[in-house]
Amino acid sequence: MMREPFDVVVRNALVATACDTFHADIGIRKGRIVQLGSDLPAGHSEIDAQGRVVTPGGVDAHCHLDQPMQAPACMADNFDSGTRSAACGGTTTVIPFAAQQKGQSLRAAVEDYHQRAEGRAHVDYAFHLIVSDPTPQVLENELPELIRQGYTSFKIYMTYDDLKLNDGQILDLLEIAKRHDAMAMIHAENADCIEWLTRRLEASGRTAPRYHAHARPMLVEREATHRAIALSELVDVPILIVHVSGRDAVEQIRNARALGMKIFAETCPQYLFLTADDLGIDDSYLGARCVCSPPPRDKSNQKVIWDGLADGLFTVFSSDHAPFRFNAPEGKKPGGGEVAFRHIPNGIPGLETRMPLLYSEGVLGGKITLNRFVELTATNPAKAYGIHPRKGSIAIGSDADLVIWEERDISLTNASLHHAVDYTPYEGMRLRAWPRLTLVNGEIIWDGERFHPRQGQGRFLHCGRPSLLPPPLPPFPGS
Repeated sequence: MMREPFDVVVRNALVATACDTFHADIGIRKGRIVQLGSDLPAGHSEIDAQGRVVTPGGVDAHCHLDQPMQAPACMADNFDSGTRSAACGGTTTVIPFAAQQKGQSLRAAVEDYHQRAEGRAHVDYAFHLIVSDPTPQVLENELPELIRQGYTSFKIYMTYDDLKLNDGQILDLLEIAKRHDAMAMIHAENADCIEWLTRRLEASGRTAPRYHAHARPMLVEREATHRAIALSELVDVPILIVHVSGRDAVEQIRNARALGMKIFAETCPQYLFLTADDLGIDDSYLGARCVCSPPPRDKSNQKVIWDGLADGLFTVFSSDHAPFRFNAPEGKKPGGGEVAFRHIPNGIPGLETRMPLLYSEGVLGGKITLNRFVELTATNPAKAYGIHPRKGSIAIGSDADLVIWEERDISLTNASLHHAVDYTPYEGMRLRAWPRLTLVNGEIIWDGERFHPRQGQGRFLHCGRPSLLPPPLPPFPGS
């Protein structure tokens, strides 16, 4: 009996997964991978990978798109421009945040975010929740029900006045995560320390963007990371600490792992490629472009983060894409002028550059293996948030989300990117690779030169329970 022909065959691929690298053809039918092997029969469409590396499409599990903000702030990227940018950089699934406002029901936040996404996304997407007002109604009814409906992860803030929770509220949410098999993500910075330092800096007239880093030294991240780990231990539930920036927090996580605790960690490109100097070495306002929290640290901390990526400390590598235009009253210049660092919207763009940066400097720079690259950018985030093996894998039955890599010299410019932001913090950086082709559900969306729109074809993904295994125990440096 003759089988239905493949819709697409990707030939001569050097397939890289989180655990294997092998040569194969990839047969695709109805948007799914249905066969891996040599000399597959012809498909209706053929793509010759020419021996290039082919990885699963990236899963960016920490990005912000069209998130509701207090006026005048407004994010530059919505689900149209944001997912366009993602696809051109090799990311085929995004998980942004449905953010609850204080006084708002969590269900209303989710409904609002669906309206923002509907008909706009070019790639598939899921939602994390941000819980900023854990009322009894939220804790007892809304959150458990939303978890059952496929919103199986939520973010907890220990800083920012409009988002932060106290320790008792955090414990309540961690108990929900334990009871309902959800993943709790924690932004770990000590809000009271930051506010105290900020007031002192302002009193002495030190308000330029570079002082943002002075108000958020590593110790405020260290203390909050230690406290988050302690709260996790008290409830006996895994947590994922997001955007870890440097040595102090890394040491807290290593210590917890050594005690056998299930503490997962995420880091981001800004902690590998930027330093505090990018916020300014003088009082120039240009440093506002790199204001994010936690801020970039010094050069020596970049090596600490690279070591953590290589040895298994970090589980996930995300962009934390938070897109604000620099020259805009709704962006980094609120109301149209230069403001004190306290009032600069936090965040930098990075959805499109996340994977090429790590592939170029990590894989081709010899800092991490190719399989580790796949694990960090696709497989682990898919497992952490309950969409694996549909996403994050090249396997029979997985969605045919693929990236064919081209290794070539590139000078990165904002003009070459596809987001709606007016700058990239990585302007002028020399890269060694970029996606030659990106496929979403078996369709070419980026051909190395042009974007092929799929607006509205991106599907919402209902997430399952996290499937990450307890993390290994990375050795202490020098041991």
